Amino acid sequence: MAEKKHHTIILVPHARAKMRKWCVTNTQIGLALGLLVFLGLSSFLVSWFYFRASASPAQIAKLESENRDLRQANSSFEANLAKLQKQLAETEERTRQLAIVAGVDGLGDGGNGEAGVGGPDLSERPEDLPSIERRTGELSGALDQVEGLLEQRSRWISSMPAIAPARGILTSGFGSRSDPLTHGRGNHEGIDISAPAGQPVVAPADGIVIQAGEMGGYGNTILVSHGFGITTRYGHLSRMGVKPGQRVRRGDTIGRVGSTGRSTGDHLHYEVHVDGQPVNPIAYLLDQSSGS
Repeated sequence: MAEKKHHTIILVPHARAKMRKWCVTNTQIGLALGLLVFLGLSSFLVSWFYFRASASPAQIAKLESENRDLRQANSSFEANLAKLQKQLAETEERTRQLAIVAGVDGLGDGGNGEAGVGGPDLSERPEDLPSIERRTGELSGALDQVEGLLEQRSRWISSMPAIAPARGILTSGFGSRSDPLTHGRGNHEGIDISAPAGQPVVAPADGIVIQAGEMGGYGNTILVSHGFGITTRYGHLSRMGVKPGQRVRRGDTIGRVGSTGRSTGDHLHYEVHVDGQPVNPIAYLLDQSSGS
């Protein structure tokens, strides 16, 4: 039998160790190469079948559909975010206008004199949610401030004696005048409105009755406190329709015109006091038909 061809592999160490050698036949080399090729092909086929099985056409179609849905949802989210941003800017502008009515200075400007509101630039990318949440929080605080001041302003307006307490003719003004009984000079702390006996006397503003009874020369008299340092007095009444502690609103009938006390005829004596000092009631009358 013919001798098999072989190859000798010699290992030469650097130190003084013995040399080592191996004899390898061509058959052994062929078998080793065949094993390597087999292992490589097996690994490739396993990988190919694995990835093919994990990414079937149905699964790929499902992933593509989900991807389209996500893109559509993202586009819808950005559109809604832009719409929300626009609505927020419009609400900020309305809040700024209400702040002007309420008398709020520099709303949301941080003290720099510039209002922190304005319409969005829709050509830019919409703000992110944290920015909108921050603006919403600032707007909420601004609205609370405006609401409080508007409520205070509303109470102040309701407390102003802005209408005539009786319909009639203005017969005597505020200030220095000739006394109708003594004909000497005197100081008149209100105005006199001549009207028929029994004519309704109404509250010119919201308030609380603090006195209702006879008061010397004023005769039957009602005192009403309106808050903010404002009180009003109604004298010479023929009848009183309210009691101390009673709350009245603008336009409520509180008494009737008469001629009680120091009086020469049927009329209403009407006074306005601010911080305890008498002022001219005419300055507070938006409805001045009583002087016609």
